[in-house]
Parts: sequence; C-alpha cells; structure tokens
Amino acid sequence: MIFHRLSDYDDAYANGPNIARADSWAPKWTDAAAAFRALWPAARLGFPYGQGARRVFDLFLPEGESRGLFVFVHGGYWLRNDGSLWSHLAAGPLARGYAVAIPSYRLCPEVRIGEIVGDVATAIAEASRLVAGPLVLAGHSAGGHLVSRMICAPSPLPSDVFARIERVVSISGVHDLRPLLRTEMKEPLRLDLEEARRESPALLEPVPGAKLVCWVGGAERAEFRRQNALLANVWTGLGAATAAYEAPDKHHFSVVDELENAGSGLMGALFG
Repeated sequence: MIFHRLSDYDDAYANGPNIARADSWAPKWTDAAAAFRALWPAARLGFPYGQGARRVFDLFLPEGESRGLFVFVHGGYWLRNDGSLWSHLAAGPLARGYAVAIPSYRLCPEVRIGEIVGDVATAIAEASRLVAGPLVLAGHSAGGHLVSRMICAPSPLPSDVFARIERVVSISGVHDLRPLLRTEMKEPLRLDLEEARRESPALLEPVPGAKLVCWVGGAERAEFRRQNALLANVWTGLGAATAAYEAPDKHHFSVVDELENAGSGLMGALFG
C-alpha cells in the first residue's frame, strides 16, 4: 500500500520553476497576441463593463454572422496578467464562426477572489448583450476556476445569460481552493477558509443541466491533474454531464495552444 501526502504545497502549485525555459512563454504570448490584434480587422478593444482600467473586455467578431459567443478567461492565480496577453487564442473559435470576448478583471490583493467572480460574471453578461446565440465559456488555470464558478448553483450570472450557456471547459483549473491556504499565495490572495469553501466549485453543486469538460496537460504538476479529475468526479455524482481529459505531453503553459487551431481536440471539446 502506497500513501500519498503533500509536503511542499508551494512547489505543488508552482508552474514556472517546473517548466523548461518558462521565462520564454510570456514574451511569446505578448508578441502573438499583439500581432493577432493588428491583423484582425473586426477587433473591438477595451469595452468597459465597470469602473476602472481592468474592468474591460476585448471583442473579436468573425467574418459573417456570429454563431454565438465564446468567452475566454485568463489565468495567473488571480494575481497577475490581463486579457490582452491572449488575443491570439481567439483564432480557433473565430474560425468556427463564434465571436470571442476576452475580459480582464481586477486582481488580488486589491480585491478578493469572490469579487473577481463578480467581475467575470458582469463581463460575460455585458459581452453577451453584444452577440446573440449560445455561450461557450473557457478559462485557463485561475480562469478555469472562474468559468466553472459561473455554473455553480446559484449562478452569479443573470438568469437570461445563464440560460444561453451551452458548455463550459475548465483548462487546468483550480477547483478546490483550500490547498492554497498552505501556500505563500495565501497572503496576497487574502484567502481564508471561509472564502475557500464558498468559492470552490468542487465544494459547490452544479446548476441543473450543467455540461462541463475538465481539460489538463498530461505533463502538468500532479496537483493540477488531481484538481482536473476532482471536479469532473464530484459533479458527475451531482447530476452534471462531465468529461475529464489529459492532453498528452502538454504542460501548464502549452495546454492552451490548441485554441488557435479550429480542428484541435480542445476545440472539439468546446464545440462538440
């Protein structure tokens, strides 16, 4: 019999130190996102959905009539990054005929995770008023947590917006926040046990009819693979339609690359 116990929680949730040439990824994303914005003629940037510079979203419209709206929510442990880093990931959904909204949101420690959940819900609601049709939500890392939180009961989304959600895909999501209480991130996140329980999708019930895909890289940290399987497992027992998948050889930074390719497996998980 083999027992497993985490001893170093900071290392368990540290991606950069465990990915070769990790410092090369942010410049790559920045350049690819800027190039995509410059070349896409139907980009409408900086839509405000609230007060402050970070409460904005970028909207990319497909050629011809939109089939619906795809929303991508970025990660960064609720502490860093903004939507402008990921514009190029709109390529795949746009090729499928979907408009794409990529919101930014306020960050910890300025606000707490529960307030970020509210920001994302407001951003999705505002973007949905600009594009008709079904909604497909995806998020990476902390963004995976945030989009999963949209289909927890009760949903933070307005009922008319929530009714349009067709599918949610959490990519390398953190679905149980309690382990983060044992990391150094606890302080800048201003996270306590009460909020961790209140905002963890794995500790909440899915809304009726929820359809969720949990997607993670096969080369990711063991905790991210565990968190991926965890939510799909728990919510299956609570009546949601779920699927869990580990993308071979993908690590935490490369796992989102397939959003650029309209014919990828991840795109199939998103759009069926």
